Amino acid sequence: MKTFTPKPADLTHDWYIVDATDVVLGRLATQVANLLRGKNKPTYAPHADSGNYVIVINAGKIALTGDKSGKELYAHSGRPGGLRRDTYAQLLQNKPERIITAAVKGMLPKNRLAAVQLKRLRVFAGAEHPHTPQKPQTFEIKQISQQAK
Repeated sequence: MKTFTPKPADLTHDWYIVDATDVVLGRLATQVANLLRGKNKPTYAPHADSGNYVIVINAGKIALTGDKSGKELYAHSGRPGGLRRDTYAQLLQNKPERIITAAVKGMLPKNRLAAVQLKRLRVFAGAEHPHTPQKPQTFEIKQISQQAK
Protein backbone atom coordinates (compact mmCIF):
# COMPACT_ATOMS: atom_id res chain seq x y z
CA MET A 1 0.00 0.00 0.00
CA LYS A 2 1.37 3.39 -0.95
CA THR A 3 1.47 6.33 1.43
CA PHE A 4 -1.02 9.02 0.52
CA THR A 5 0.44 12.49 0.14
CA PRO A 6 -2.05 15.26 -0.56
CA LYS A 7 -1.29 17.55 -3.46
CA PRO A 8 -1.79 21.32 -3.13
CA ALA A 9 -4.96 21.02 -5.24
CA ASP A 10 -6.38 18.51 -2.71
CA LEU A 11 -6.02 20.88 0.24
CA THR A 12 -9.16 22.80 1.18
CA HIS A 13 -9.64 25.08 4.14
CA ASP A 14 -13.20 24.89 5.49
CA TRP A 15 -14.69 27.22 8.10
CA TYR A 16 -16.09 25.91 11.39
CA ILE A 17 -17.76 27.74 14.26
CA VAL A 18 -17.56 26.41 17.83
CA ASP A 19 -19.64 27.68 20.75
CA ALA A 20 -17.58 27.64 23.96
CA THR A 21 -20.52 28.09 26.35
CA ASP A 22 -20.08 25.77 29.37
CA VAL A 23 -17.37 23.69 27.64
CA VAL A 24 -14.33 22.68 29.68
CA LEU A 25 -11.18 24.47 28.47
CA GLY A 26 -9.11 21.35 27.77
CA ARG A 27 -11.87 19.60 25.83
CA LEU A 28 -12.45 22.70 23.74
CA ALA A 29 -8.72 23.13 23.04
CA THR A 30 -8.26 19.53 21.83
CA GLN A 31 -11.25 19.70 19.50
CA VAL A 32 -10.19 23.07 18.08
CA ALA A 33 -6.57 21.91 17.65
CA ASN A 34 -7.76 18.85 15.71
CA LEU A 35 -9.86 21.06 13.44
CA LEU A 36 -6.97 23.49 12.90
CA ARG A 37 -4.66 20.62 11.90
CA GLY A 38 -7.27 19.06 9.62
CA LYS A 39 -7.41 15.73 11.44
CA ASN A 40 -11.13 15.48 10.73
CA LYS A 41 -10.45 15.04 6.99
CA PRO A 42 -9.61 11.78 5.22
CA THR A 43 -6.81 13.61 3.37
CA TYR A 44 -4.92 14.44 6.59
CA ALA A 45 -1.15 14.30 6.48
CA PRO A 46 0.96 15.61 9.37
CA HIS A 47 3.40 17.42 7.07
CA ALA A 48 0.78 19.07 4.84
CA ASP A 49 -1.32 22.08 5.71
CA SER A 50 -4.82 20.68 5.34
CA GLY A 51 -6.22 22.59 8.32
CA ASN A 52 -9.42 24.54 8.68
CA TYR A 53 -10.42 27.98 9.88
CA VAL A 54 -12.02 27.85 13.31
CA ILE A 55 -14.17 30.56 14.92
CA VAL A 56 -14.72 30.23 18.67
CA ILE A 57 -17.57 32.34 20.06
CA ASN A 58 -18.66 32.98 23.66
CA ALA A 59 -15.12 32.61 24.99
CA GLY A 60 -16.13 34.46 28.15
CA LYS A 61 -18.55 31.67 29.10
CA ILE A 62 -15.98 28.86 29.13
CA ALA A 63 -15.81 26.50 32.11
CA LEU A 64 -12.59 26.24 34.13
CA THR A 65 -12.23 23.09 36.25
CA GLY A 66 -10.23 22.55 39.39
CA ASP A 67 -8.17 25.49 40.66
CA LYS A 68 -7.47 27.02 37.25
CA SER A 69 -8.94 30.38 38.25
CA GLY A 70 -5.80 30.98 40.34
CA LYS A 71 -3.43 29.68 37.64
CA GLU A 72 -1.31 32.32 35.93
CA LEU A 73 -0.63 32.90 32.25
CA TYR A 74 2.65 34.61 31.45
CA ALA A 75 3.58 36.90 28.57
CA HIS A 76 6.72 38.90 27.90
CA SER A 77 6.92 42.05 25.82
CA GLY A 78 10.58 41.55 24.97
CA ARG A 79 11.62 44.68 26.85
CA PRO A 80 13.54 44.65 30.14
CA GLY A 81 11.10 44.13 32.98
CA GLY A 82 8.35 43.29 30.50
CA LEU A 83 7.14 40.08 32.14
CA ARG A 84 3.40 40.17 32.56
CA ARG A 85 1.38 37.62 34.48
CA ASP A 86 -2.37 37.45 34.74
CA THR A 87 -4.54 34.93 36.52
CA TYR A 88 -7.17 33.03 34.59
CA ALA A 89 -9.88 34.73 36.70
CA GLN A 90 -8.64 38.17 35.57
CA LEU A 91 -8.32 37.05 31.96
CA LEU A 92 -11.79 35.52 31.97
CA GLN A 93 -13.22 38.93 32.74
CA ASN A 94 -10.88 41.12 30.68
CA LYS A 95 -9.55 39.08 27.75
CA PRO A 96 -10.95 35.52 27.55
CA GLU A 97 -9.62 35.13 23.99
CA ARG A 98 -6.10 34.84 25.37
CA ILE A 99 -6.97 31.81 27.54
CA ILE A 100 -8.31 29.81 24.59
CA THR A 101 -5.52 30.86 22.24
CA ALA A 102 -2.85 29.81 24.75
CA ALA A 103 -4.55 26.45 25.40
CA VAL A 104 -4.89 25.67 21.68
CA LYS A 105 -1.31 26.75 21.00
CA GLY A 106 -0.11 24.28 23.62
CA MET A 107 -1.96 21.44 21.87
CA LEU A 108 -0.45 22.12 18.44
CA PRO A 109 2.93 20.67 17.43
CA LYS A 110 5.95 22.84 18.04
CA ASN A 111 6.99 23.61 14.47
CA ARG A 112 6.56 26.19 11.71
CA LEU A 113 3.38 24.58 10.44
CA ALA A 114 1.69 25.17 13.81
CA ALA A 115 2.27 28.91 13.50
CA VAL A 116 0.46 28.92 10.17
CA GLN A 117 -2.39 26.85 11.58
CA LEU A 118 -2.74 29.03 14.69
CA LYS A 119 -3.30 32.07 12.47
CA ARG A 120 -6.52 30.40 11.29
CA LEU A 121 -7.98 30.54 14.80
CA ARG A 122 -10.43 33.37 15.49
CA VAL A 123 -11.66 33.77 19.08
CA PHE A 124 -14.42 36.16 20.16
CA ALA A 125 -15.62 36.89 23.70
CA GLY A 126 -19.25 37.38 22.63
CA ALA A 127 -21.63 35.70 20.22
CA GLU A 128 -21.05 38.10 17.31
CA HIS A 129 -18.32 37.60 14.73
CA PRO A 130 -17.55 39.24 11.35
CA HIS A 131 -17.08 35.97 9.43
CA THR A 132 -20.66 35.28 8.33
CA PRO A 133 -19.82 35.68 4.59
CA GLN A 134 -17.60 32.57 4.84
CA LYS A 135 -20.67 30.49 5.84
CA PRO A 136 -19.03 28.51 8.66
CA GLN A 137 -20.34 25.08 9.56
CA THR A 138 -21.40 24.53 13.16
CA PHE A 139 -19.16 22.14 15.09
CA GLU A 140 -20.80 21.01 18.30
CA ILE A 141 -18.91 19.77 21.34
CA LYS A 142 -21.32 17.44 23.12
CA GLN A 143 -19.53 17.18 26.46
CA ILE A 144 -20.20 20.21 28.61
CA SER A 145 -19.03 21.01 32.12
CA GLN A 146 -20.50 19.05 35.02
CA GLN A 147 -21.03 22.29 36.97
CA ALA A 148 -23.24 23.62 34.16
CA LYS A 149 -25.74 20.74 34.41
